[in-house]
Amino acid sequence: MALFSFLILTSLCIAGREALSLSDCGAYARRPEHTDISVVCGTSAIDLAIQVCPVIYTGYNKSLLILNRIHDDVDCRGTLDTSVTPPVLRFSFPIREGNACGSNFLTTSAPGTGIFSDFSNIQTVNVSGVIRSFDPTIGTITYNAELKYYYSCAYPLEYLINNTQVDVSSSSIALKDNNGSFISTLSMSMYQDINYTTPLSMPPLGLELRTDIYVQVVASNLTSQYFVLLDRCYASVNPQPTNSTFFNLFVSCSIDQLTTMLENGESQKARFHFPAFRFIEQQNETLSTYYLHCITRLCERSTCSTFKQCNRRRRRSEESTVVQESITEPSVLTVAIRTKTETSIVSKEEALSAGQSDGKGASVGLGIAVAVLIVIGVAAILMAATFYRKLQRLS
Repeated sequence: MALFSFLILTSLCIAGREALSLSDCGAYARRPEHTDISVVCGTSAIDLAIQVCPVIYTGYNKSLLILNRIHDDVDCRGTLDTSVTPPVLRFSFPIREGNACGSNFLTTSAPGTGIFSDFSNIQTVNVSGVIRSFDPTIGTITYNAELKYYYSCAYPLEYLINNTQVDVSSSSIALKDNNGSFISTLSMSMYQDINYTTPLSMPPLGLELRTDIYVQVVASNLTSQYFVLLDRCYASVNPQPTNSTFFNLFVSCSIDQLTTMLENGESQKARFHFPAFRFIEQQNETLSTYYLHCITRLCERSTCSTFKQCNRRRRRSEESTVVQESITEPSVLTVAIRTKTETSIVSKEEALSAGQSDGKGASVGLGIAVAVLIVIGVAAILMAATFYRKLQRLS
């Protein structure tokens, strides 16, 4: 502890010319408040910012705020930013276990609700820690209050929030909990080849039925701690499938017989393919347009295999045909698909059938006309014969 105090005091002397003084703070020199810390829960890093003037007012310097008791790692130290008003002390560290400046990682599980009600195990990872003040005072007493700035970021690992202040006489504590999201790292795209090299372009008249559609869901700019696992992919007639007809390509271990899973839960990408189909209720439309949705789970690399076991999750009844619950934007990845319907073919058949019927009608009409002409001809002959006989008698 003596050596640590010496290092802190030495750093104060060296950085003293760069550090702010109480006179530099002006109106911002005040007692610490619970709003002095801000937390940004990024997709790859967590950024903390603490107002430094209240720290100076309490009797400390920027070098005396220690992140999770790590004082010997330069990457975990705060950086003074005087370009903003009021000035702040910034900390930034990656979201990776073993390299997050001593942050605690706690993964919790709970039954899914809402759109995730099909799944009995929904995970959330909570990354938390504390920035504490180090009091260099040597002696029996101190006049400096202890400062503690707690932070917490909750990241849901399945994709389809408060400030608290506790003040006691010996310390000032700030607690900041924020929710983060990895949804911006996820993207879904379609390809026309099994090598996933040629993106699928949607023809104006739609895809031919049974055309293979290759789907890929990728996580980019995401910590390598997590893999991508598709829990469910399905198609619906409406982009927001509330009370909409849908078709499951797969749910958990229940996979449609024409859907082929190529990779899932093994890396930061998931791949599968299926043949283009159409919804029967759209048979009278030129194009059958529907929307592909994928509920995506981010699982820790060591636990992905447990979520691929069929007995770990409930499956939706295959007899259900209507989604009862709405889907919010950040819950799922969605893309539109257009396919040709059978309408044009049926119309040709109907036209051909109608043409055949018209031909038969014409034949019948022609026969009737001929018969009428024959009757008229016979009547004319009979009338001529009768007239001829009368002339013979008169002569």
